Amino acid sequence: MESGTPSSISDDRLRLIFTCCHPALNLEARTALTLRTLGGLSTKEIARALLSTEAAVQQRLVRAKRKIRDASIPYRVPPDELLPDRLGGVLMVLYLIFNEGYSSVGGAVERQELCAEAIRLARLLAELMPDEPETGGLLALMLFQDSRRAARVDGAGELVLLEDQDRSLWNGSEIADASAVLQAAMRRGEFGPYQLQACIAAVHARAPSAASTDWPQIAALYGRLASVMRSPVVELNRAVAVAMAEGPDAGLLLIDEIVEEGTLEEYHLLHSARADLLRRTGRNEEAAAAYARALELATNDADRAFLERRLGEVQRS
Repeated sequence: MESGTPSSISDDRLRLIFTCCHPALNLEARTALTLRTLGGLSTKEIARALLSTEAAVQQRLVRAKRKIRDASIPYRVPPDELLPDRLGGVLMVLYLIFNEGYSSVGGAVERQELCAEAIRLARLLAELMPDEPETGGLLALMLFQDSRRAARVDGAGELVLLEDQDRSLWNGSEIADASAVLQAAMRRGEFGPYQLQACIAAVHARAPSAASTDWPQIAALYGRLASVMRSPVVELNRAVAVAMAEGPDAGLLLIDEIVEEGTLEEYHLLHSARADLLRRTGRNEEAAAAYARALELATNDADRAFLERRLGEVQRS
């Protein structure tokens, strides 16, 4: 196989992703289909990944399969000149698979086999398409996040927040690998959403302690990310970063705006983030209500254990 020629991809799983990301399918349908066929995700897992409902996902899967059949979409990588139409979808699917592995809806905090496969395919894609900086950005982002795996859960199986993690457990060689990949991607001077997210992860990785984290820089990077990728989840993360940089009240103002919009009402991390900021300001009764709502929505065992502990703490205060 000639290096750097995407149309000659021989890896069956990567070919499958490109097939499922055919432009004849809409973004949600192609993403749902690939998560099912490549990642083996259940309808419930796909619904969580797409912030959708199980019924809507099931409809998308049926329609996508029918479209592939009726349009006789071939099982192959498209010609090089057509790749830009599919690359965005391919990158999104790989990251969603990684995220499901990183925080599984199925109960365990991680499904490492999904993380490892997403990283393998992202690395292959970055090697085959070195002139696309976002392929390197995605790979770097995954590596930065995966480097923290050993510190994310304590001996009792409870989730450990980033600020409380033992950083000596972070994988230094994986961080170095991620840093090198990110630097190579950024040399082209084109900063897409995956590179910006990798830059945020790099700031965390460089900080020797939670207290020394450069939160103003992270908040600024999230602001830049929000300008190129409009997403309520990005806005939520920006609000948390602003809270860390400027104080919890500043973050709460932004989170309350997201709550008013209603787009993340079923997203447990919105309520847990709001609860944490309310706790930090001493508004424990409101924090308890927000933790309780997050607990209703959480599906991961480690998340639920963490939320139950925090809820008990604010109720006793």
